[in-house]
Amino acid sequence: QVQLVESGGGLAQAGGSLTLSCTDQGSIFNIYSVSWYRQAPGERRELVATITPDGTPEYADSSVEGRFTISKNSAKKTVYLQMTTLTPDDTAVYYCNAFRISAMYGRQEYWGQGTQVTVSS
Repeated sequence: QVQLVESGGGLAQAGGSLTLSCTDQGSIFNIYSVSWYRQAPGERRELVATITPDGTPEYADSSVEGRFTISKNSAKKTVYLQMTTLTPDDTAVYYCNAFRISAMYGRQEYWGQGTQVTVSS
């Protein structure tokens, strides 16, 4: 059973930093890509960043590139999202997502429960 657990959200001031963590007790991060999404109130969920099984980062939103860093520690079975120079526009619930596409099973994906990030001005 895959269970993604996020942590690290909270309240930060504009210009501050937070680091989110996404942990799975299995080893799916070795074969699944892991993404961080966020959803602001009244908005649709949007992709923020992805890290591939081999550790290659990709940033979907130009507004976070240079401020956010996605990384992973395979030994700790954890994917991180380091967020710096935060602005109130970064306020959202952040979700961890693990997915892969295979010929046998098609798209398989799992979601965490989300962690709230609130940035005050």
